[in-house]
Amino acid sequence: METEDRSSVGDWQQQVGRWTTQIKSTFDDPHPQVSQLMNTSVGQYLGSHPLVALTVMVFSAMAALPVGLFLIFALVTMVISAVGFVFVEVTVLFLGGMSLLCVLSGIALFSVFASLILMALYITISHILVYYPQLTKEGAVQEKESELKSS
Repeated sequence: METEDRSSVGDWQQQVGRWTTQIKSTFDDPHPQVSQLMNTSVGQYLGSHPLVALTVMVFSAMAALPVGLFLIFALVTMVISAVGFVFVEVTVLFLGGMSLLCVLSGIALFSVFASLILMALYITISHILVYYPQLTKEGAVQEKESELKSS
């Protein structure tokens, strides 16, 4: 039993040694960004703890798809919101403009009818006063003067 435990522990240590070697060979490539990362305290910690480094890499790889999908969703939502806002604004402005056009047309029509009615009243009253001068003070005075002259 002890030999099996020792061999499994030995296998585990060999596997960790292989992982460490693999990670070190990856970081020793001529990539300046990797070298800069490995010179930081985080890089040194990940270099000395290959299981944590592997966990971080697996997490990063698996999180890339959901994060990417979320960013695409956020971008599409913002674009749709902007386009929708423009469509709503155009619709509101169109409806407001049509309402204003209807109201102004109504006011113009009312103004024409009111002017016609007032003009008709003016013409009627002016003709009445011309043909019946006794309805005005001046006409009454002139009529009295004419009566006095004729008598």
